[in-house]
Amino acid sequence: MATPSTSPTGFKELAKQSALYPQESLDPLVQNGKSLLIGVPKEVSLQENRVALTPESAAILTRNGHRVWVEKGAGTGAHFADNEYTEAGAEILESADQIFQADLILKVEPLIDREFEWVKAGATVISALNLPTHQKAFFEKLNQKKITGIGYEFIEDPAGGLPIVRTMSEIAGSASMLIAAEYLSSPSNGKGLVLGGITGIPPTKVVILGAGTVAEYAARAALGLGADIKVFDRHIYRLQRLKYAVGQSVYTSIIDSDTLREAISRADVVIGAMRGENGQSPCVVTEEMVAGMNPNSIIIDVSIDQGGCFETSRLTTHDKPVFKHLDVIHYCVPNIASRVARTASIALSNVFLPFLLEVGTIGGIEEMLYSSRWIMKGVYTYKGSITNAHIAQKFKMPYKDLSLLMMARL
Repeated sequence: MATPSTSPTGFKELAKQSALYPQESLDPLVQNGKSLLIGVPKEVSLQENRVALTPESAAILTRNGHRVWVEKGAGTGAHFADNEYTEAGAEILESADQIFQADLILKVEPLIDREFEWVKAGATVISALNLPTHQKAFFEKLNQKKITGIGYEFIEDPAGGLPIVRTMSEIAGSASMLIAAEYLSSPSNGKGLVLGGITGIPPTKVVILGAGTVAEYAARAALGLGADIKVFDRHIYRLQRLKYAVGQSVYTSIIDSDTLREAISRADVVIGAMRGENGQSPCVVTEEMVAGMNPNSIIIDVSIDQGGCFETSRLTTHDKPVFKHLDVIHYCVPNIASRVARTASIALSNVFLPFLLEVGTIGGIEEMLYSSRWIMKGVYTYKGSITNAHIAQKFKMPYKDLSLLMMARL
């Protein structure tokens, strides 16, 4: 398979098609590949404002010979108007049932019940998986319609990274500090503190649980404001990597009950950003530890979509983002990136676009799966079979190895 740097529809061509070359001089680039029919439905999940594809990305896809269907109003939450999509060459369709007749569905959130009624049998659906929110019936419905389900949070790049997770985590980390600043303020019934520090006043104390990308960007924002931060994780190598990435000497520690308990009891803000390897985040802060925090301190559980890091956490929404328990403010909204929907949509689209261009060039989704093991990591159902071992084990469903299924094509 050609890499993005050598492929005729890789990043070099992507640059040519944007600002560096006159738009009218460009001809469709896909000649020997496969034209894709991509459907982008309007998100209907609670408080989801993102859209999976921006008008700019739609323009590049259509110039490459692909068709893009966008449901009317799909980009409204991220401030992309329907006429921007039509000017980009996409087709605006009035209803979701029409959109779901496309061969490839590109979504932000997983399918919901009524969407299963509309989705075309044998289609490919690329969306988040959000495993903790599903029951066995969800996967049975996918298998009944022989859907190829690809969870974008599990898709790897050729270097072994998780591009969607990385970019959404960058947003969540930065946004978590903005949220903390908001709820520390007096109008939000917080402590009445400025996040950070000023001359002559001790800095705000921030504890970060986890040392991944969310933690890195939360730490950058907190340090930039002058806060006193402490970062905890279960693995030394992650803590070392965070210190190197941040470029400053910060307090780091392996999670141990006494050290962590003391830090949390003194903290003004605690960020939970620990991710689980099998879709379930570890709960490392007990209710007793929360009870020892100062009144009006803030907990922001970024990992709530995977179960949460705090025993006292429960799901909240953007309409009612916080609740108080044990006199501690809890912010537990699962899709923090939706607070900044336009930025998040552009970030998602930037990852999806080169992938879709490559799929078209190589001859379709099946050819992409056959030749790209890093894409295979995201596939959890394939034409009526569960291809993710963890899901199969969790719900006691038959499992088939996707690599063996691909080899059977020979």
